[in-house]
Amino acid sequence: MTAETRSLPVLAPESVDTPFTIVGYDEVFTRDTTWNDHSHPFHELLWNARGASTAVVGARVWTITPAFGLWMPAGTLHSGSAIAGTWMRGSFFGFATTTSISDTPVAVEITPLLRLLLERLGDSGLSPGSRRTTEAMVLDVLEPSPRELLVHAPTSGLLRPIAEAVRENPGDQRTLTDWAGELGVSPRTITRAFNAETGTSFARWIAAVRAQHAVGLLTRGWDVETVAERVGYRSASAFGVAFRRTTGLTPGMFRAC
Repeated sequence: MTAETRSLPVLAPESVDTPFTIVGYDEVFTRDTTWNDHSHPFHELLWNARGASTAVVGARVWTITPAFGLWMPAGTLHSGSAIAGTWMRGSFFGFATTTSISDTPVAVEITPLLRLLLERLGDSGLSPGSRRTTEAMVLDVLEPSPRELLVHAPTSGLLRPIAEAVRENPGDQRTLTDWAGELGVSPRTITRAFNAETGTSFARWIAAVRAQHAVGLLTRGWDVETVAERVGYRSASAFGVAFRRTTGLTPGMFRAC
C-alpha cells in the first residue's frame, strides 16, 4: 500500500467568502496520507470518528483522536498526517460568524454532547431553524481542553539525535545519563536544553512521545499489553500509570474508540 501526499494552498483569514456558520466534512483514508504546510481562510475543528492523525504547527505536534480534537484558527500554517483506516471528521467555522475560541491551536475534548451536536449538523434534512439552534449549541459548548496530546519537537543539533531515535523507536531504553555519554556532554546540559526547547524535562518529553505513539496503536485495536511493551514499559500497569499521568485518561478509553 503506497502512501499519499496532498498539496493544499496557503490562504489568509477572510480571503475567501465564508457565508456559512459551521460546515462539516469527513473522509475514511484507505492509505497513509500526509498534507503539506497550508492554512485555511476559516477556523477548523479537527477530530476523528476512528483512528489517529497528527497536526504540526512549527515544532508542536498534536495527536488527534476520537477523544481529543484540535481547534485550528484561521490562517494558521500547519501540516498533518493520518494513518490508513482513520475516519477523519472535521468542521469549518465561518470566519465572519464565529469568534475563535483561541488565537492559537488548542486541544478540544470531543465530549458525547459535542459529538452528537456535530453529527446532527451532518443531517441533510435538518430544518434551517434546527440548524441555527444546533450551531448555537456547538458554539456554546466548544472550549479549549486543559489536556492535550502534544509534543514539542526539539530541533537543536544537540537534541536532534535523541528526538529522532525516540520518535523512531519509542521503546528506546537509553536514559539521560546514557545519552549524555553518547553525546559527550553532561546530563545537566541535556536537561537544560530540553527545558529551554520543549518546556519540559527529558523524562516527561519521553513519556509524551510514548503516549502519542501508544494512542496510534490503541486506536488501531492493539491490546494494552502489546502496546505497553512496544513503547518501552515493562508491564501494562506501569504503562497505564505513565499514560494517565501524561494524558489524564486511561489507555482503554482510546482503544474503545
